[in-house]
Amino acid sequence: MHPPGADTVLIRHGDVNTKSNTVKRYMEDILAENLEALLADRSIPGDVERRWNRPLIHTTEASVEEATAAAADAFGVVSASPTLTTSTEFDRILEALADIARERYDGGTFAVEARRGDKRLPYDSEDLAREGGQAIWDAVADEFDPEVDLDDPDLTFGVEVREDLAFLSLESVPGPGGLPLGSQEQVIAMVSGGIDSPVAAYEMMKRGCPIVPVYVDLGAYGGVDHEARAMETVRTLSRYAPNFDTQVYKIPAGETVDLLVREMEEGRMLSLRRFFYRAGETLAERVDAHGIVTGEAVGQKSSQTVQNLGVTSRVTDLPIHRPLLTRDKQEIVAMAREIGTYTDSTIDAGCNRVAPDRAETNARLEPLLAAEPDDLLERAERAARNAELVDP
Repeated sequence: MHPPGADTVLIRHGDVNTKSNTVKRYMEDILAENLEALLADRSIPGDVERRWNRPLIHTTEASVEEATAAAADAFGVVSASPTLTTSTEFDRILEALADIARERYDGGTFAVEARRGDKRLPYDSEDLAREGGQAIWDAVADEFDPEVDLDDPDLTFGVEVREDLAFLSLESVPGPGGLPLGSQEQVIAMVSGGIDSPVAAYEMMKRGCPIVPVYVDLGAYGGVDHEARAMETVRTLSRYAPNFDTQVYKIPAGETVDLLVREMEEGRMLSLRRFFYRAGETLAERVDAHGIVTGEAVGQKSSQTVQNLGVTSRVTDLPIHRPLLTRDKQEIVAMAREIGTYTDSTIDAGCNRVAPDRAETNARLEPLLAAEPDDLLERAERAARNAELVDP
């Protein structure tokens, strides 16, 4: 819900504020570019104003809630509010609060949450909250009995006063937080299309890293719609990053998977992981990526015990980023639902057919190397060099 006449989105960021002024300005510029791209991609009218600490989107009242939702999808944004702007004159703010109350407050409890960004103003946040609350009370008292609840109000009137303008709001839409996408180096994202890997990719995007999506084609072992679901999850992720290239590198691995199934029993899944990582490292050199992202979590599968993660990680010199490492499955599923990748991630992948009857949970590197095909890593490097670039 927005105040009558609201045509501006007030945007708040968090971690950006911890940076030096030079870095902060750089990141705010990136955030503004990303906001402009989201608006354009969703055909929402609006102009982004690059303000220190509080970027703004100027739009129309008819589009202000859509613009707020778009801003709340931008990495680096902590929250966004559709706002009515007024002058910083104290009485004008009180008048605006009363007008909003008459139009939007029709019962229940309320509170005023006030913030003064300019200490030079002749009033403080407590003055705004106290007098603003009284103005709201007086505006509706003839219609019903208002009630104040400062802990859990039904309706919160937000007032944020900056150097030259006051911003009045009725809601604050949470964003993902983190850092603006593009403020960090890009990484290889191993995307199977399962529940975990798209969430892991999203989490790295949240920390400012553009992703280079990589899908490993398991051939006959991929199962029905294995590739289709992976591509759909990448399409969903791309909606959060319309100004970044999210084409997928498709790495052929069907022959190697078939070889592992025929020649290996114990440790097969670990050798397949090693293949994935070496292929990812080879591709990273080609596209100038600086890490590999996976959806692994400690103990979630037999290949993801602490011992096995240590063994498989040694195949590459690149860091393997595992943002879900300590997450429970329920947390990952909830996040997948929130970002929109869950439905397509739950199509049966069929890749469990690769798993042997007896899982290895405590592997040692030397026996694993002795058991796997001698040319496994060469196969991985060759497959990465032959990767096909496809649209998701």
